[in-house]
Order: sequence, then structure tokens, then C-alpha cells
Amino acid sequence: MEALLGLLQGDDKHVMIAVAQGIIPLLVRLLDSSSIETKENAVFAISIVSMVESSKHVLIAEGLSLLNHLMRVLDSGSGFAKEKACLALQALSFSKENARAIGSRGGVSSLLDICQGGTPGSQASAAGVLRKLAGFAENKENFLEENGVGVLLGLASSGTALAQENAIGCLCHFVSGSESLKLLVVREGGIECLKNFWDSGWNNNNRNLEVAVEFLRHLASCSPIAEVLVSDGFVARLVGVLSCGVLGVRIAAAKAAYELGFCSKTRKEMGECGCIDPLIKMLDGKAVEEKESAAKALSALILYAGNRKIFKKHEGGIVSSVQLLDPSIQNLDKKYPVALLAALAHSNKCRKRMIAAGARLHLQKLVDMEVEGSKKLLESLGRGKIWGVFARS
Repeated sequence: MEALLGLLQGDDKHVMIAVAQGIIPLLVRLLDSSSIETKENAVFAISIVSMVESSKHVLIAEGLSLLNHLMRVLDSGSGFAKEKACLALQALSFSKENARAIGSRGGVSSLLDICQGGTPGSQASAAGVLRKLAGFAENKENFLEENGVGVLLGLASSGTALAQENAIGCLCHFVSGSESLKLLVVREGGIECLKNFWDSGWNNNNRNLEVAVEFLRHLASCSPIAEVLVSDGFVARLVGVLSCGVLGVRIAAAKAAYELGFCSKTRKEMGECGCIDPLIKMLDGKAVEEKESAAKALSALILYAGNRKIFKKHEGGIVSSVQLLDPSIQNLDKKYPVALLAALAHSNKCRKRMIAAGARLHLQKLVDMEVEGSKKLLESLGRGKIWGVFARS
């Protein structure tokens, strides 16, 4: 068994060869062994296989038999075995059927117990499984019954970097789509927890901040919470990551900016703190999702007059926005650049820039596609042309 583990740890190709030769059913049978050492080595080997993307489907094919074995390890295995079992369960819980099965068999309770009293490594991997399970509505009741919010917030405040990241990622999925759950998390101390994680030393590289920014976005979609977030200094934190070098963080930050820009007061503060400039730069990003998230955020923030003044100072802002109207750019919701430009169309100077950039041609196509707001914007640009004729006469 030691030789097999050495081989599997050495190279992913060795894992794929072993899987192709039928190693998985053998390892599953070894989970029934009366020898604790043999059983733990089998769990270790399965966890290695679970981390090789091309081999995950073979584990999933083992179905409930493998799930039940791994879940028994969660309750009775050593810290090492629990950690490895959780790694395997992370791979298996991508399937909705498996996630439901883990939740219905007491898995949420067992995993939360590990988050509270396990080794640092097992806490991080247990939170990783819970992060997957919380994405399925069927499991949310289990989290509530087991005081999952309190446990996860505790881990997000005191665990290792990976444990904290997984705990906050789990809370993101947990509160998604439910205002009552967002309010519950905030009452339990969620904002303070988020603030501490965001400001922690190991977030200096910005990469693992994506989950924190996502959590901010989810919480900010509830207006009463958004007001607290703004007063707690999260606008300044957001500006700090809108220009970071990590694409996922920038996208999440732009989406959070849209949620925070829910009223004139917060739009004003976000403009004054410097949100507009980096969002304009994002309009020229390579990824379509980056372009769309920036246009969406700006379409909300630009409703405040002071932010329109900031936007107009950027010569390329309108050109970049008009380019997003191009129907050939697929998977980008055109209603956001349309709304952004519509908010600027009251200015004669802005209308001229739009027309010069080719907005009419794109808008005519968008009208045919029945894109929200496109007809009204096209009419605004047309009126500008007529007004120009009258002015000269």
C-alpha cells in the first residue's frame, strides 16, 4: 500500500494509469478493512485520485457506497483520515445527487463538528465540502438546525487562511437568494468577520480576496445591510481592489459596486472615493464578463450627477461604452451599456461623441433585437441631429 501511495503522489499520469486499471473498486473494498491503517491509507489514496480532474468521474460512479464509507470516516476517523475524506467529498459533492445524499445522511452536522474541533487541515477541508453543500437549497435547513452560521463565522475568524476562505465561501452560497439569511448572518457578526478577513495580512496579494468581495456583493444586495457596509468603510476597500491584477476579484468588485450603488447617497460616496475611474478602464477589459460587470456598475453610479461629471472627463469612456453595443460581442447584456449611455444622452457633447463613435448603427440593430432602452436612446440621438439643424437655421 505504501508503494502505491508513493506512486500516486508522484505524478498525475500514474493516477490516471492506476484508475484505468481498476484501482478505485479495490480501494473502496479496502475501506471495509478491519485494519485502521489500511482503511486510512485507502482514504488517502482516494483523496489523491479526487484531485485529478480526469479521474473524478470514476469516483462519482462508485455512488452511495463510497459516500457512506467516507462519511463514516468523518465520525470515527483520525484527524488525518478526516482531512483526506473531506478532500474526496469535495470532488464528489459537485453532483447535486451526492450533495443531497451527504446532507440527508447527517453530513452537514459531521462536517460542522470538524470545523469546530478538528485539526487545522481537517477544518479547512471540511469547510471546503460545506462550501459545496451550501450551494444546494436542500441543505440550507441543515445548516440552520446545526447552528452552521455561528460555526462558520467562528472558523472564518480563527482558522487557517484556507479554512477562513472556505468558511466565507460557504456563507456566500448559504445567503445567496435569501434576504432573511443575509440578515441572520449580519446579526451573528458577519460584517465584522468580513472586515477582519479582508484586512488580514495574508490578503495582500488580492487573489484570495475574491471570496470576500463575493460575500460583500451578496450582503450588499440587501439595502439595509448595504447602508451598514457603506458606513463601515467598505466603499474604500472596494476601490482598492477594482484595479487589482486578478480578473475574478475585479469582476466581483464591479458587481459589488452595482449593489452598493442603490441610492444617491451611496452613489455620491462611491464617486468621491474613486470608483468611477477604474470601472471605466474595465470597459476595455479582455473578458466579456469584466466589460459587462463594469457597464452594469456604471449604469447605476452614473445616475448621480457628480459621477456623470467624472465620467465625461474621460475622453474614451463614451467610445468604450459604444463599442459594447456591438451585437457581435456575444454573451454581454446590452441593456447595461444602453442604460449607461442613456444617462449621458442629455448632454449635447456626449451625444455627439456617441454618434461619432458609431452608436446609431449599433442601436438600430439592438432595436431589432428588442434590447431594453435601445429604441429610446436611438431616438435621443436622432433628436440631437434635428436640434442641430434648427440651431443653424
